[in-house]
Amino acid sequence: MQTPKKSGAGFLSGIPAGIFLVLIILVSIGPFLWVLMSSVKTNREILTFSFRFANGVHWRNYANAFRIAPIARYFQNSIYVTILGVLVNLITMGMAAYVLSRFEFRGRNLIRAFFAMGLLIPGAALLLPLYTSIKAVGLYNNPWGLIVVYTAFGIPTSVFIMSSYYLTIPKEMEESAYIDGAGFFGTFSTIILPLARPAFATAGIMQFLLCWNEFQFALTLTTGHEARTLPVALYYFKSAFASDYGAMFAAIVLVSLPSIIVYVVLQKQVVSGLAAGSVKG
Repeated sequence: MQTPKKSGAGFLSGIPAGIFLVLIILVSIGPFLWVLMSSVKTNREILTFSFRFANGVHWRNYANAFRIAPIARYFQNSIYVTILGVLVNLITMGMAAYVLSRFEFRGRNLIRAFFAMGLLIPGAALLLPLYTSIKAVGLYNNPWGLIVVYTAFGIPTSVFIMSSYYLTIPKEMEESAYIDGAGFFGTFSTIILPLARPAFATAGIMQFLLCWNEFQFALTLTTGHEARTLPVALYYFKSAFASDYGAMFAAIVLVSLPSIIVYVVLQKQVVSGLAAGSVKG
């Protein structure tokens, strides 16, 4: 007789949690769906019926977006900068985090403190010195200038995500590899890398979002169309082309969609990497 009451109480207690989850989903997905719907509307429909479906699908907004701004060129630059920025960051910081989490040496805590300080420094405070430095070394208006800057800004996050995950890997696995004659790089590549895929996926997602969505340095450290990335293309819609709202929303969809796709593909790895890293991190 008690079982139905308990199940009913459990069902009722789960209703507030369900309502909360629905609200979170609406808040998260709602803005993107609104932008997606607006990207296929006319200007009149956007200004008059903002939250209603369009009478027809106006795909020409996407063509207008490519016509108004050099999105195709900036898209290529974004892919180039993002891929190299993520690879350089993961390769270098993956090994650095492994050393910091596994080996005892003088100055290790000081190095970790420097990495922690990097999380506290706002990017705007470094804009002028980075501009001067990048221009002095000849990387102004060069994709490699952005790659170097993005790699540097992603160092603290990548190091702490990976080092926290490395602590969850039993040391006995590495010790057995050393006994079998494997060296440092052999142990790292054959034992650590396969086990740390969730950590690399999590750090890679964070670095991807940084490289793909960053606007301030992309606008300041580049000029013309040779090296500027996709977020700067939205700047073209700010003033002179602000009247074409459909094209502007289409450009926003083009900028946002790759980040969503990458996260959806790697979300299981990201969740497992954060959950495992939080145990001992």
